[in-house]
Amino acid sequence: MNFSIIIPAHNEETSIGLTLQSLIDQTLQPKEIVVVNDNSTDATQSIVEDFQKKHPFIKLVNVTSSNKHLPGTKIINAFYKGFDIIDKDYDVICKFDADLIFPLNYLEKIAFHFNKNKTIGMVAGYCYIEKNNDWILESITGKDHIRGALKAYKKDCFEAIGQLKRAMGWDTIDELLAKYNNWTILLDDTLHVKHLKPTGASYNKAAKYLQGEAMYKMRYGFTLTFLTALKMSYKKKSFRYFKDYIIGYVKATRNKPEQLLTEAEGKYVRDLRWKGVRKKLF
Repeated sequence: MNFSIIIPAHNEETSIGLTLQSLIDQTLQPKEIVVVNDNSTDATQSIVEDFQKKHPFIKLVNVTSSNKHLPGTKIINAFYKGFDIIDKDYDVICKFDADLIFPLNYLEKIAFHFNKNKTIGMVAGYCYIEKNNDWILESITGKDHIRGALKAYKKDCFEAIGQLKRAMGWDTIDELLAKYNNWTILLDDTLHVKHLKPTGASYNKAAKYLQGEAMYKMRYGFTLTFLTALKMSYKKKSFRYFKDYIIGYVKATRNKPEQLLTEAEGKYVRDLRWKGVRKKLF
């Protein structure tokens, strides 16, 4: 299978080399890797340029945007800068973060799953973080969710979901729309990806209400948003998360930003989420 990989990167000099090397060394090499250097002020660009000299399938795009690390719009805007220049004759499109170290058989196993079951639209492994000199599962989300750091889509699925939304929550919306369009999601627990920077470590404070706003845009409704906020607050062991989610949602009900899902898609999402709640409770 032909893999096209897009890596948005902002000030990743300590990790981008490790990420690229782990992809170069894959048992199934990608067709192309596009690094989108988004307003970096460190050595990210020169490191990628050094890799380009030896590996012509690595491409570099330099763009300038805000230096604030806001989740959602910024990273997907960078993704599309890379998407604009890739060879569209790909089988699998990947959006990877610039702080990951992949096991050497990662792409080979992804291809195996896609080829084995034609209904699978998205595949990934799990992120592991280093703690006390050991690599442990980064468990900030459920084990049935593919992290935004390591997305891989079959081309037909990617097109069926309308590609990626330029908004907070894009990495949940893609899975929900894939299921809505009758694609299945697979996570392979044998694929352990080292995540060098814990998620959210560099998020700007201005992003704190965006999760609640995303719940509104995904047509969750207040009760599901309330339960989601409660769960995240418990996971993070901080009431602040609950408060920020709810404030963000309430602000959105007043400001009424554009919805990201149609009414039919929203109903499907609510039904799916409530089914999950009932399963956990009963």
